[in-house]
Amino acid sequence: MRFPVRVKPGAKRDAVGGDHAGALIVAVKAPAVEGKANEAVRQVLAKALGVRARDVVVLRGERGRDKIIGLDGAPDGVEELIVRLRRMR
Repeated sequence: MRFPVRVKPGAKRDAVGGDHAGALIVAVKAPAVEGKANEAVRQVLAKALGVRARDVVVLRGERGRDKIIGLDGAPDGVEELIVRLRRMR
């Protein structure tokens, strides 16, 4: 499964929710230096979706705010993840 996200690094708190031009907004406290924000995005999305962090992969956009996320190993199945993603927007 793949989906777009818009990252807001340096936020006051970690959060998932909202929509930016069709992409899920992910706010992370981590700064956008040395991959810290990318790792935080993986952790925050994994927690929000109920999957392992190692199953969340940044496929494109490692150096930008707009990213394509790949997701493997959904315990509840792809349909359940799609429902969760739609609720977050």
